[in-house]
Formats: sequence, structure tokens, C-alpha cells
Amino acid sequence: DVQLQASGGGLVQPGGSLTLSCQASGFSYDEYGIGWFRQAPGKEREGVSCIRSEDGSTYYGDSVKGRFTISSDSSKTTVYLQMSNLKPEDTGVYYCASTYGSRWCHLEAAMTSWGKGTLVTVSS
Repeated sequence: DVQLQASGGGLVQPGGSLTLSCQASGFSYDEYGIGWFRQAPGKEREGVSCIRSEDGSTYYGDSVKGRFTISSDSSKTTVYLQMSNLKPEDTGVYYCASTYGSRWCHLEAAMTSWGKGTLVTVSS
């Protein structure tokens, strides 16, 4: 079974930066997608970004384009989400998740394994 563990959340001021990490293990196939999703208080969970192992292609939600960058290490099992110019509306619990249907790694319904979330709070 795939296991994922997210870390790196915390309190940051508006305009600040934070990097989240997702450590994944247990993949049975070489092609998979790892995505970041977030859930703000009182709102539904939304897709933030994802990266596909087979070619490194990425997806970004409209609200984070130009501010967030997703990357992976050489093993492709640790994924980072570099967040800059953070806004209060970026506050929420951030989850990393994975799917073997990497083409759909930006869709919550396609994800088959989930890690526990890490809380990001953007506030002055």
C-alpha cells in the first residue's frame, strides 16, 4: 500500500513563504501522480498542484499559479510544494495524495491514497 506523509506546515505572515514536503512510499508501479490538496475552514477540499512521475509534468490550480511551485527529488517519492507570496486565503489543511492514474492527479476523486494533512495558517 502507498503511504504518504505531509510535513512543513506552520504559521506564516501574508507575503511570506513556506515549503511543504510529502514523503511517499510503497508504489507498485513506476507511473503515478502525487498531488497537493487543501481544505480551508468551512470549504470543500480543492486541488492545488500535482506532479506526474513519468515526465515531471505539473498542474496548478488557478488560485496558486505563479506563486506555488511543485517539484520532486531524484527518487520521485518526495514531493515539495514551495509556496510564496502567501495570502490569508491560502490558509487550510494541506494534504498530499497519490494515484496511478497520473493524468488525473489534479482531481480529488482520482486519488487513491491520502496522507494526514499539515496545517498552514497565513495570518499577521
